[in-house]
Amino acid sequence: MVGNHGAMGGQVYPPPAPAMVPQPQPHGQVAANNWVGNDANTLLVVSTLITTLTYQLGCSVPGGYWQDTMPLGSADGKQKPHEAGDPIMRDLHWQRYWVFMAASWMGFLGSMMMTLSLLVRMPVDSRQVRWSFAVAYSSLVLTFNVSQSKTHLSIDIIIWAVTVVFLWIMISVRPDHRARIFRFFCCVREN
Repeated sequence: MVGNHGAMGGQVYPPPAPAMVPQPQPHGQVAANNWVGNDANTLLVVSTLITTLTYQLGCSVPGGYWQDTMPLGSADGKQKPHEAGDPIMRDLHWQRYWVFMAASWMGFLGSMMMTLSLLVRMPVDSRQVRWSFAVAYSSLVLTFNVSQSKTHLSIDIIIWAVTVVFLWIMISVRPDHRARIFRFFCCVREN
C-alpha cells in the first residue's frame, strides 16, 4: 500500500521549477526585463485571458446575426437568402468573415497551446511558449482590424504579419537589443 507521499518517496512529478532568486544589482541599475524573467503563473493568467477573449470574439461576429429567415425564392436582389441565426458578416463580406474566423481560431488555439505548455512546465523561454504567445496575441490585432469593414483586407493581413514579426523580435532578442529596437520604433534618441 502506498502512503500519502506516493510511490516516489514524497517527490512530485514533474518536479516544480526552481524558485527565481532575484540577483543583486549594482547600485543605480535596474534588473534587465527579459522574457525569461516572466513568471509562468503570470503567463498562465495572460494566456487564459487571451483564450477567453478569442472565444468571445468567435461567438460575437461583427454585425451580429440575422433575426429573420429569407428563403431562396423570396430574395429580392438586395439581400441574399439566409436563415435566422446566420452571421450577417458571412453573407455581406464573406472574405472578411473567413479571415476573421481564421484569426479567431488561431488566437484560441495559440492561447490554448501556451496554456497547456505552461501547465506541463515547459520553460518560459521555450520556442513553443514564445511562438504561441506571439500568434495568440497578434491574432487579436487581426480580428480587430478585420472587424472594421471600411479597411482593405490585404492591409489588415499585412498589419497582422508585421505585428507577429515585431512580437517575435521583442520576446526573442536580448534585453539590451530590445531596448534599442524599441527606441528606434518610438523615435527616441539615446543620450
